[in-house]
Amino acid sequence: MNRRQALAAIGAWTAFPAISATNADYRGDIAILREALRLHPGLYRYATPSQIDRRIARLERDYVAAATIEQRYLTLSRFLATIRCGHTYCNFYNQSDDVAAALFDRNSRLPFHFDWIEGRMIVVADPDGVGLAPGSEVLTVNGVRAAEMLATLLPYARADGHNDAKRVALLGVTGSDRIEFFDVFHGLIYGVPPNETHRLVLRRPQGTIHATQVPAIGLAARQAQMTARDYSGEKPAWSWTMQDDGIATLTMPSWALYESKWDWRQWLSERLDSLHGAKGLIVDIRQNEGGEDCGDALLARLAEKPILDPGAERRVRFVRTPAALNPYLHTWDKSFRTLGVGAQPIGNGFLRLTGDHAEEVIAPVAPRITLPVAALIGPVNSSATFQFAQKAKRSRLVRLFGERTGGNQRGINGGCFFFVQLPASGIEFDLPLIGYFPEGNPPDTGLAPDVHVQRSAADLAAGRDGARAAAAAWILRGSA
Repeated sequence: MNRRQALAAIGAWTAFPAISATNADYRGDIAILREALRLHPGLYRYATPSQIDRRIARLERDYVAAATIEQRYLTLSRFLATIRCGHTYCNFYNQSDDVAAALFDRNSRLPFHFDWIEGRMIVVADPDGVGLAPGSEVLTVNGVRAAEMLATLLPYARADGHNDAKRVALLGVTGSDRIEFFDVFHGLIYGVPPNETHRLVLRRPQGTIHATQVPAIGLAARQAQMTARDYSGEKPAWSWTMQDDGIATLTMPSWALYESKWDWRQWLSERLDSLHGAKGLIVDIRQNEGGEDCGDALLARLAEKPILDPGAERRVRFVRTPAALNPYLHTWDKSFRTLGVGAQPIGNGFLRLTGDHAEEVIAPVAPRITLPVAALIGPVNSSATFQFAQKAKRSRLVRLFGERTGGNQRGINGGCFFFVQLPASGIEFDLPLIGYFPEGNPPDTGLAPDVHVQRSAADLAAGRDGARAAAAAWILRGSA
């Protein structure tokens, strides 16, 4: 980073030209984006300033030349993905009603659930009963090879660093999100199929090749396939079951409970208190991207002594947001606009937030749980659940089973956000404000489990959960 950029990031905002955009001023949109990205703490984590400048120049050329909002959304999404930040993207849920209707509500969706396993498109569930057996491999969709489709969509997927496992996980359809990532970008790139019918070629679990046709569905039909969960009401968002093998299973599909009226701490404490006589506990967070640090409450019940987590240095790239940019920055806390006030300049355009070197401490909470505890993890874990996996592995209080996480050991960005509104197109993108930078030179990858268990099409076809089976076997061996 050169000296001019460092000075600008520390506070030379008054030197920037005024920003404006009219309903047809698409270059104004890019001017807003360019200045907003100066606030991004991870902008140069995986690219040089000159590389970013060239990418923005290409973005401006293509964005201005685009004829439709669909083309602009695709162009902007692909550019933002090159920042390699899992929290920087055109958030489906933060778009205006008009933009969302134009982009997301089309009859282009495949009517089944699937995941990508070792690069193959594998049917997970057939909620509408269109005749696809779990474990079947989809070879082609409307004549396009599944592998080619994945390669086409991958550059639009958000993830931290070069952790492509997270990108691939985003492109599965599991019924856990109101708007599925694959549905949006597959629909925008490939469009609605003729007669709203998808032509598929499948390899069935028994190995036979089969051609079939299935109806294309819209947003409402996709959402009707979901298992409804209320993350803002008073009902539990997690489930707890005691299996026949004497092992309790806690399934936590989300920790995004910021607006929840449910007392999750009390609920969790009561369940953990009920473990007397159990052989162990399995915590399933494989479909959980993050939210609050709910996992700390579990670690506190397992700890015999305080858990010291070195965490990472928290950095920002601004003292105050510029007045010219403020009209386009929306958020829930006005203090984010002065996030860097009192922070310490540390060079290269960064300011360190006060108290960042203090170690995070998780204090033990009685009564302590001494049973073996396993956690099931995977590439979806990329925010608070990625950080939980790191704490669990460092503390050795929880054994991790499954696949490598999302997130990145080199650090992630998040904490506080602006929702940047581009007035000419009406498109919004999320902008994280705090960068987390660990010491040393950690690898550019997610966190590996203690025991790797690869999902397989054969397991899906047989209804087996290999990761849970491995975790249960470990617990039973320890309790024998």
